[in-house]
Amino acid sequence: MSDAAEEELSDEELAAQWAAEGEVDDGDKEPERVLSQDEIDNLLGGAGGGSKESGGINFLINNSKLSHERLPMLEVVFDRLVRNLTTSLRNFTSSTVDLSVDEMTSVRFGDYLDTVSLPALLTVFKAEEWETLSLLYAETGLVYTLVDTLLGGKNETAELKVEGRPFTSIERGLVKELAEIILTDFTQAFSSIAPVTFSYDRMETTPRFAAIVRPVDAAILVNVRITMEGRGGNVQFCIPYASIEPVRDQIVQMFMGEKSGGDNMWSGHLQNEVWDAEVKVDTILGEMSIPLGEALKWEIGSQIVLRAKPQSLLKASVGGFKILEGKAGRRDGLVSLRVEQNTIQQKLQSIYEDQQKHKEEAS
Repeated sequence: MSDAAEEELSDEELAAQWAAEGEVDDGDKEPERVLSQDEIDNLLGGAGGGSKESGGINFLINNSKLSHERLPMLEVVFDRLVRNLTTSLRNFTSSTVDLSVDEMTSVRFGDYLDTVSLPALLTVFKAEEWETLSLLYAETGLVYTLVDTLLGGKNETAELKVEGRPFTSIERGLVKELAEIILTDFTQAFSSIAPVTFSYDRMETTPRFAAIVRPVDAAILVNVRITMEGRGGNVQFCIPYASIEPVRDQIVQMFMGEKSGGDNMWSGHLQNEVWDAEVKVDTILGEMSIPLGEALKWEIGSQIVLRAKPQSLLKASVGGFKILEGKAGRRDGLVSLRVEQNTIQQKLQSIYEDQQKHKEEAS
């Protein structure tokens, strides 16, 4: 036998010897089980049977929990939306409406669509300036409550039973009107961050037709609870991160105060009420100091000589605060006062000059 044959034989004998040693060492252990093809597919998340459910390694990769990025200014926007929308919905429904932001978190868009229960009304709305799309979903319970409230249903506090039927054209029309009201207030609430107009694009009843981005894309999910007469439901905003990317730098900033002047609705209302407030104006013809005993001797018909002259300036005051000075006269048969000095304007001018002086010193 040649040397090559001997080496080959030696290798075979060596392999057999190792196998024999392995059997001796592992004699007390159970033989390793070979995985079937189904088990391998399940481990790797394979779709051998055509199942849409993902599992195994692919499930861990594609469905890992998203880290929620804090968006302070977006939280402020939704706080403003709640305040504005409360008034708008009270006017729309003529009933008591309470709103609150229950949750703001991050989800994968595909996972969110899987949670939408049928029947559903998904409103796709568009940010005109950014040319991006987002979703607005009104839960079925809220839809029934809205219809019951607007169409004169029973004023019951118990939750309405959710039916499994498709929505009627009347229900879809009312939800569309609700969505337009929400988007109008959402536009106003967002105005302090960036000029943008949110408009109604379309309405879908099947979640898969509302796929405005890829299923794996991240999105912001905001639950707004709407309660009407003790019952209601949630309105959910599903905003892909890509949709607000044009203003990301603004919404990640910390909220440092109302740069836009605060709540415009209430400040405007307060301003109108102040300007319409009625005040009592007292005009003082003259002042003098006399002994109390002399004043007690005054009777009907007594003449009191004032030290004021016809050309003297008379003082007009509101609540004891002098607002102006003027000369007495007549107009249309009535006693009048011609303003010679406006104390309020002088006071405001002085305050304005002091503020400007402080700003210059600070700069």
